[in-house]
Amino acid sequence: MQSIIQDIRYAIRQLTHSPGFAATVIITLALGIGANSAIFTIFDQVLLRMLPVHNPKELVRFEWSGSFSGSMSSFGGDTDNYFSYPMYKDLRDRNTVFTDILAADRTGVGVSWHNQAENKDAELVSGNYFGLLGLRPALGRLIESSDDTAKDANPVVVLSYDYWKTHFSADRGVVGKSLLINGHPFTILGVAPDGFVSAIGGYRPGVFLPLSMSEVAMPWTKSRDNLNNHQSIWLTLIARLKPAVTAQQAEVSMAPLWYSLRAQEFIAYKSSSARFKNGFLNHSHLSVKDDSTGFTPERSDLRTPLFVLMGMVGVLAAMCAVNVATLLLLRAAGRVREISMRYALGAARSRIILQLLVEGAVLGLCGAIAGLALSPLIARVLVQMISHSDDIADVPYSATVDGRILAFTLLLSLLVSLAFSVAPALQFMRPRLAETLRQNTGTASKASQRFRKFAVGLQIALSVILLGGAGLFLRTLTNLRGEKIGFAAQNVLLFDVDPTLSGYSDDRTAQVEMSVIDAVRTIPGIQQAAGTTDPEIAGDSSTTNFTVQGHVAPEEEDMNFEAPWITTSYFATLRQPILAGHEFTAADTKGSPHVAIVNLTFANRFFGSPQNALGRLIADGGGDGTKLDTTIIGVVGDVKHRNMRSKPRGTIYRPYLQENHPGGMVFYALTAQKSDSVEITIRESIHRLDPKLVVDGMRTMEQQVDLSVSNERTLAMLAMSFSALALVMTAVGLYGVLAFATAQRTREIGVRMALGAQRSSVVALVMREMAITTIIGVAIALPASIALAHLLQSQLYEVKPGDPVTLIACVFASAVMVVIAAAIPARRAASIDPMRALRSE
Repeated sequence: MQSIIQDIRYAIRQLTHSPGFAATVIITLALGIGANSAIFTIFDQVLLRMLPVHNPKELVRFEWSGSFSGSMSSFGGDTDNYFSYPMYKDLRDRNTVFTDILAADRTGVGVSWHNQAENKDAELVSGNYFGLLGLRPALGRLIESSDDTAKDANPVVVLSYDYWKTHFSADRGVVGKSLLINGHPFTILGVAPDGFVSAIGGYRPGVFLPLSMSEVAMPWTKSRDNLNNHQSIWLTLIARLKPAVTAQQAEVSMAPLWYSLRAQEFIAYKSSSARFKNGFLNHSHLSVKDDSTGFTPERSDLRTPLFVLMGMVGVLAAMCAVNVATLLLLRAAGRVREISMRYALGAARSRIILQLLVEGAVLGLCGAIAGLALSPLIARVLVQMISHSDDIADVPYSATVDGRILAFTLLLSLLVSLAFSVAPALQFMRPRLAETLRQNTGTASKASQRFRKFAVGLQIALSVILLGGAGLFLRTLTNLRGEKIGFAAQNVLLFDVDPTLSGYSDDRTAQVEMSVIDAVRTIPGIQQAAGTTDPEIAGDSSTTNFTVQGHVAPEEEDMNFEAPWITTSYFATLRQPILAGHEFTAADTKGSPHVAIVNLTFANRFFGSPQNALGRLIADGGGDGTKLDTTIIGVVGDVKHRNMRSKPRGTIYRPYLQENHPGGMVFYALTAQKSDSVEITIRESIHRLDPKLVVDGMRTMEQQVDLSVSNERTLAMLAMSFSALALVMTAVGLYGVLAFATAQRTREIGVRMALGAQRSSVVALVMREMAITTIIGVAIALPASIALAHLLQSQLYEVKPGDPVTLIACVFASAVMVVIAAAIPARRAASIDPMRALRSE
């Protein structure tokens, strides 16, 4: 132990004697380790970290397969992740392999406390939710089974810990008091425990409500009767395995129960084909999946980008190790006489090697400390970008360094330290004492020279690979931003208003929404205003099954189409072209004939042209008895609806005032100039209508479009940052090697110049060797870059893995980097005075 302490002290003295060298190494390590730590912070929370509940390894969730017909409401992911409430109860009460099963759904509600109203994320939970998860309240009590009984009978609420702290000032007296949820009084039972956010990953609700209050929380679901409807799926389920029962055993045990429950549900389908029945019963299966990390719908969208980023920062860490190893080898060349003298005085090889390893460990530790200081800054930017939020308090992921991140960072720094410490240690394994002690200056062995060349070539290859990935992501982002969306996004402002969250009933909601539009239209500078229940470029999709006049659909044909409800002037507001017919009018209300406007894709598919579609009939629903009661009065151009990657699909627009159960809308306002200036005026106008109405999500349509490519933008930005950093590190390593090599060849260059060599030939001499190394590195990197790009194809858009523009740009950037890094050593070599060089030798 005493010898190690001495080695540490000696290592610190060595570094203080070379502050420039120490600062270069520590900054290099800080950037590499800090980037790795920041990306791992998000990677761990999204993909690895278990739920902060009792024994999360016992938690499982369900997925099902098979035919389905009915309504479906989801907050992300595929249909097979969701279940009806009656099915949930049957699975919970009749299974033999789980201690219990909970159900949950997420939504948004209007919360009013002390006359301050706001829209807040909420989680609807079954009465056994907190009990199954093994959670205890931070204050009061949590929702129990007795709080989740009959429909609308349990107006109680539990606050999340963070919401209680930030919006209720951590007041311990809130228990038992009342607040308004969508205009209805709810009694506060208690506060959820600190550290627990939700059983749904990536979600941060402010309040928890019983499932029995779902129609108060989501008034638009009343027509579905979700608590009794087998054909309405909307809940995600989580179960806890009984002791000694595995997920595989549970899946086998649940198969007979699942089949019998599906057979009971099938009775409700009065008219169905043999094919549907076969898919509903015989080809239906219930899968039991691990849920220790929570059900995260966004996980599928973030998984590949996060793996890509972890791979990139892993390459960056490898480059850090190689770069620092190169710098240490250059430094070691100047310490040859020192180390040789220690060997000559009797120092053991193990003692020398340990000293070098300790020096590397000290550098690695300093780099890790600096990286940990940098990590939260990078992570904070990253979580805001992937969460699409400017407020760090609203994002579902943390940017702070905890024990897991600290352990990862220290382990990474240890591995990197060992990697870059091995090179100088190996160099001094077999010293040439007699030769070294006779010389006045340190010399490098051929093996160390070869290693330095190899290290530089490796850095060049890795930087080209990173550049290739960054170029492809940048091209993808450029292609997406250049896509035509089918409407004009300039000078359009959008915002949400949902009267049902302020306590308005169905019969008054539509009137309030129309009043909002009228109020906005009267604002100076507003040219048009309209609303929709299914906003554009928002990631949303609202589909309905339709029957089309004259078309007999084969059983396997998809007859589900996008079906937004819109107000008058909708297409004029978005400047979406009308190809045939006309827009809806104020006369298209309840009681008037049903009308619809379809898009070009729908018109061409069924009628061949926009003109042929006019006057044709369609109907909401399917089956032989469906009455064709809706007339097509117009055809509009196609738009990118869900996101910038989506292809146009058949769309049927219907008048909002003909909807049976109107709910909240997203409003668009077309302004005469930049729309930012009217935001305050819009809020004031709606506040004058009713102070309880909450204006939410106000932004420009251009911001919305930009938001739709935020993942691609994040990936491209980080990839470009990492590749730029890789280029800088490669340039530093290349400069160091060339500068050292030039110093070692001072006498040779002096002789050449004394014999008449031109300065240009000296420059060429210095550059030639490195040019060969660069060409070899690039030649290896390009096919490797193309091969890796094939693995990333799902993240690309309208660009091939072997895109020639990207490859040429990578080669050009690498060449520029080599020229810049080699310029100073080459210039220094060309300026050597032959007489001085020969005299010094």
